[in-house]
Amino acid sequence: MGFLKKLFGKWFAAKDREYPDGEAEENAEGSVLRRDSVNLYDQGQRMGYVRSCLEQMKDAEIQIGSLTKEYSMVTSYLTDMEELEALPGSEKKELFAIADKITAYEREKNLYEERKDHMPEADFRHMERMAPEAEESIQKLKEAEAYQEKIRQDMRRLSGEKHAYQYRKHDLRNTMVNMRGMMIITSFAFATCMAILFLLQILLEMDIRIGYILTAAATAFAVFMIYLKYTEAVREKKQVERAINRLILLQNKVKIRYVNNTNLLEYLYVKYGVESLEEMIRLWKQYEAEREERLKFKELYAELDYQRKELLRILRRFQIKDPEIWLYQTQAITNKGEMVEIRHNLIQRRQKLRKQMEYNEQLAESAQMEVKALAEEFPAYAPEIMELVSQYEEGQAS
Repeated sequence: MGFLKKLFGKWFAAKDREYPDGEAEENAEGSVLRRDSVNLYDQGQRMGYVRSCLEQMKDAEIQIGSLTKEYSMVTSYLTDMEELEALPGSEKKELFAIADKITAYEREKNLYEERKDHMPEADFRHMERMAPEAEESIQKLKEAEAYQEKIRQDMRRLSGEKHAYQYRKHDLRNTMVNMRGMMIITSFAFATCMAILFLLQILLEMDIRIGYILTAAATAFAVFMIYLKYTEAVREKKQVERAINRLILLQNKVKIRYVNNTNLLEYLYVKYGVESLEEMIRLWKQYEAEREERLKFKELYAELDYQRKELLRILRRFQIKDPEIWLYQTQAITNKGEMVEIRHNLIQRRQKLRKQMEYNEQLAESAQMEVKALAEEFPAYAPEIMELVSQYEEGQAS
């Protein structure tokens, strides 16, 4: 895995030079993953914890890759705006002339659209700009909201399982205490019976050999059953504790995914200008109906389309990276106020993307530092930790 190799390569090389025998100083930092409930001297739990750290880093890498692509797109929009504002006077005049024509045709079109039964112009323009990616946007929102609900269900399920195991652990502790008490009672009863039998033998000269045998047999049976019950409780308690540790690790992973998906949903809502998938679908259906009605104005639309093509041609001539986005916001070309508003929205989107990228970088760094800290605090386990990291790198590469 290139990301892991980049994070760990220099560190492993330094450790080989500084600690040839696998020794390291203790210097651990905090991590999103919690190790307070993990028995680091148990190989299974220790390796499971290291795997969780590596998976956290891998998930962060995937998130960063996706966010970086979106971040580049938003940045290109801002770059286009700077290119437009920096055009020379003659070229800007030509661009403004086309933009003013388109604005005028759109104003005529709006006379019809001012009817109260029409879709609000702001919503229509918004959905018109989103039309090329509307289906994809709806699918993204649908998947994100469905995944959010699935994560909530997983969190509730894991929390329920954890509480159930904790309750069972409490019951097992009580059982062990009760068995120890039963052992004391059995021992006392055995001693009492033996004393009574002995007195009967001495004082009344009775033949109580059968009594000795029955008492010893009954006591042995009781002790055997108590021992079985106690050892079974001890064994099950260990299993329950391992299950609790596993659930804690799973809860940590699910919480991280919940934060990531919540941030993604917030970003999508801001990007698409809606508050839910339901609103997005409603706006899209209204837009489709409105679009069919506006086909009645073919001549006007044809002229408007021609002017937009001219605008697109000019924008391409000016080396605008994404000229299509300006076709439906020509007023922003001539209206500085609208240009500022669009820039503000793009900057807001980029800030949210940067926040998500920084969060995932912190996740990766904290997981990296946690693995380093484990190897430094427990130098005897450093080789197997390094081996596990290498296995993850090879598995990702394949």
